[in-house]
Amino acid sequence: MASPSAGPLRIGLLGSGFIAHFHLQALLGVRDVQVAGVFSPTAAHRDALAAKADLLGLGPCATFPSVEALAGSRAIDAVWILGPNHTRLEHMRVLHRAAKDGRTGVRAVACEKPLARNLKEAREMLRLAEDAGLLTGYLENQIFSTAIQRGKEIVWRRGAANAGRPYLARAAEEHSGPHRPWFWLGSKQGGGVLSDMMCHSLEVARFLLTDPDKPRSSLRPLSASGTIATLKWTRPEYVRRLQELMGPEVDYARTPAEDFARGTIVLEDDRTQRLIIEATTSWSYVGPGLRLQMELLGPEYAMEFNSLNTGLRVFMSRAVSGSAGEDLVEKQNAEQGLMPILEDEAGVYGYTLEDRHMVERFRQGKRPLETFEDGVAVVELLMALYKSAETGQTVTLPDAGLEDFVPAVARGLYRG
Repeated sequence: MASPSAGPLRIGLLGSGFIAHFHLQALLGVRDVQVAGVFSPTAAHRDALAAKADLLGLGPCATFPSVEALAGSRAIDAVWILGPNHTRLEHMRVLHRAAKDGRTGVRAVACEKPLARNLKEAREMLRLAEDAGLLTGYLENQIFSTAIQRGKEIVWRRGAANAGRPYLARAAEEHSGPHRPWFWLGSKQGGGVLSDMMCHSLEVARFLLTDPDKPRSSLRPLSASGTIATLKWTRPEYVRRLQELMGPEVDYARTPAEDFARGTIVLEDDRTQRLIIEATTSWSYVGPGLRLQMELLGPEYAMEFNSLNTGLRVFMSRAVSGSAGEDLVEKQNAEQGLMPILEDEAGVYGYTLEDRHMVERFRQGKRPLETFEDGVAVVELLMALYKSAETGQTVTLPDAGLEDFVPAVARGLYRG
């Protein structure tokens, strides 16, 4: 176990993209923390993020020209791995080498979802962290959503205590498509929307179904059944539009990734009661913006949450025009009409409580509630769903074949 820290936790960010800026916003709601450093392969991007951290009062934030330089700093206590999926394992290897050589001040590492592109990479991420003696945190923001935290507490305290445990969790995440080109490339991202977003849905469902007094491992997966499809982005007009937005490397006429995925996971708890997770994700949803939906059902109760059913809305008539943006809700698709507004996206989506929890645990030298072990468990379920979708058969778990399984989407063999 790492030693407690008397001062603020000094965080180093590996990455300066969309999610890094989300974490800066979230960290405004966290005490005893400093964003002390950032690495990005693009100098202008790391300079801009460091300047923003300083402007928000989260610094002083230094810039580093390489992962090695940041990992070797004695002024960094913990690292947030926020870069593209295909860079994460190499970043972890650098942190591991620095720790084994005794040339780092880093004692903890947190990684954005998903932990890795496949199960072999995920297990290696965990092995490296454990071998280096680092505390780990898996950055799954949705389980820290204010609605999910409060909803689970009420359901288990009032519903489950009186009528029995919940048995069905449904989770869906949908929007019109990712921000950056690498997300669309199966080889770099590890797949399509199933890899990118169902990692959220599966873990929030596992969290809701887990007894608050028991570990996540008290739920044992029994089987996985998955379906994937490309419903929108292989249509000729959208192939052209995607290339115009993301560049010629993203060619969905030649190497698409799935933009729709559905999965069903059957589990049992430590009393062998059967439980079900139903998850749906898509990059082909066009509505006001990102939509998150969660439901938890039990014998005499139900819980539901929809992120677009906001208390705050505005209406803009045809006479009001303006530039496109995301100032009302993430992945915003319109600037006119009746629009929902998330007044605190970092809080509603769970980033604030997530970062607060990780900072507090790392400062105390304690294991977080969400670790690399959970990240491995999620990736195993994702690979089972991909295998099911490719074979057309339900996958019985555990499945030894998943250890070296790489989805066809990631190998460039999927055709939509």
